[in-house]
Amino acid sequence: MTVQALRAATKAQNGVGAFILQCKRLDFHYCDWAGSSKGMNAFINTHLARFASANPSVELTVSPRPGKHPVIRGTYINGREKAVCVRNMTPHEILEKANYLRGASGEKLKRSGRAGRTVVRSQTESVRGIWSPFHGQQFKV
Repeated sequence: MTVQALRAATKAQNGVGAFILQCKRLDFHYCDWAGSSKGMNAFINTHLARFASANPSVELTVSPRPGKHPVIRGTYINGREKAVCVRNMTPHEILEKANYLRGASGEKLKRSGRAGRTVVRSQTESVRGIWSPFHGQQFKV
């Protein structure tokens, strides 16, 4: 492969050549004696080292929270945080939640219309035009 071909293959094109993970830190909080943290303690002992080696770009912190339910908190590069309570979950379910937080963007969830219904947006202007109280016949009071 020539140098010019290598440069053409590695040229960044609006993020196509490089992917920046939005999650920068995951905090795992647990309790040593509470029953709701049993799954989190097992996750920390069995799955956390493998999860950390598979995700080197994410900073992982583990800290105890005595007397509280276990929580995974994700911090993102846009400054937002997402927290998921993982009380009474199995280690496999906690791994799924950790993968969910790692892959999330940190943006707020956006509803699409009232009560979850989709809103139809048209690309063309209405036949009647845009309504305004200043158009048409003037009303006298």
